[in-house]
Amino acid sequence: MVETHERQLVDQWRGLLTSYNEIASALDRDLSERHALGLSEFEALDRLIESGQDKLRMLDLASDMYLSQSALSRTVARLERAGLVERITCHDDRRACFVVPTSDGRDRHAEARETHRQVLADHLS
Repeated sequence: MVETHERQLVDQWRGLLTSYNEIASALDRDLSERHALGLSEFEALDRLIESGQDKLRMLDLASDMYLSQSALSRTVARLERAGLVERITCHDDRRACFVVPTSDGRDRHAEARETHRQVLADHLS
């Protein structure tokens, strides 16, 4: 009985991984081809803009992301090089910084958001 239950758990887990990998691959491919954004870059930009804030502390953005602090830092650096976000030092705490979307970042996000939501609808509806 226990073995059957464990097997079901493992099968369920593997099914989730397969679904995640299929959707993540489709998102990464379509976002990259259509908008020159990788999935991580889009997710960071999406969470930043959808937060409704003018800026987010890097730490706050990291708390919502699935990336490690260093991976998020590299992702934000790529967005910054592309002119889609700016990093601003926090005046109260020099160790912290804010991430701010640029107008180009907002425009690219608006375009890429449609692609992102369509891929999700295609795979999850």
